[in-house]
Amino acid sequence: MSNQLSHLLTQWHAKKDQGEWVLGTIYDHQGPCYRKAGAMMLFNSFGQQFGMLSGGCLESDIAKNARKVMQSGQSLLLCYDGSDEDDLSFQLGIGCGGTLYIMLQLINADNHYLELTRVFDALKARQTGIYHQKIPDNGEPDQASFELAAFADKNSQAKLVSRKQKNEISQWLATPVVAEPHILVAGGGFDARPVVEIAYQLGWRVSLWDPRPANARKEYFLKARNIISGGEQALSSFVQANQLDAAVVMTHNINLDAKAMTALLPSSISYLALLGPTHRKLQVLEQAKLAPEQLPFPLAGPAGLDIGAELPESIALAILSECHASLKQKTAKSISGVLAPAPVGNHLRRLA
Repeated sequence: MSNQLSHLLTQWHAKKDQGEWVLGTIYDHQGPCYRKAGAMMLFNSFGQQFGMLSGGCLESDIAKNARKVMQSGQSLLLCYDGSDEDDLSFQLGIGCGGTLYIMLQLINADNHYLELTRVFDALKARQTGIYHQKIPDNGEPDQASFELAAFADKNSQAKLVSRKQKNEISQWLATPVVAEPHILVAGGGFDARPVVEIAYQLGWRVSLWDPRPANARKEYFLKARNIISGGEQALSSFVQANQLDAAVVMTHNINLDAKAMTALLPSSISYLALLGPTHRKLQVLEQAKLAPEQLPFPLAGPAGLDIGAELPESIALAILSECHASLKQKTAKSISGVLAPAPVGNHLRRLA
């Protein structure tokens, strides 16, 4: 089950009037935490949970408190302090040392479903916006709102903001709402299967194009949202009608790769991976009658991070890791530094 907000709301929306539902939201955090402010989770009276607010260590206690909200009808604020020896998170031996602030709010028709129906509709239409939640105080009615908004940076983080209402200052959480990434895979051969599978596991929307009858067979790509089997014009029409974030071109055919790249020119993608070595990339560009500087998107060719990939699964991992880093505007470097090259002297000592 994906933890993307669109996936969580899809589970909720069809059953929003069945039983009781509670929305759990991290509204602030301090220090190292698995999830950050803006992370959401859903609980219902049937015992189901969708999403995560920690690495799985706090969810049972959060669920217990969510049941209290269902019974009382009142919102609840929780604090898990990993640095406090008397706190549950410390006693569980989690060891992160961070502090999470979580609000639990009932979702029902009386509070307009906390405006989550509007958030759901926006995500379904792949629109962006800002979801506002008032941090509840003294049992007051829950307040939430949603507004459509364009972002210069889709990786904007949730933040607490102050609002003045009736001469009182209240705290609100403003969370950017952005649809899950939509990736196009051009090429439906054997090695495209793990690309589609891993992208789906990440919670991304995956579309697949391959005009060859023997390729892109639906039974091998059950996780693909769309399969386009027509020619270049069909792909061009799809690109123009859909918002794409990234593409992986891997048809193993220079002519088809060139057609895919040409069809993607008017798209809004911010990453394109082209399978194959550098000299093949130049052949594809020549076939497409394009120069690298004419491309409106970064071209990753050869594609992927250098992780020693040789098999289809590891090649898919290398490409999607690079794609993920590109979409998140990260460097993809080792966080711990463990991959930094060791000084020659140290290396020789280890061999001795």
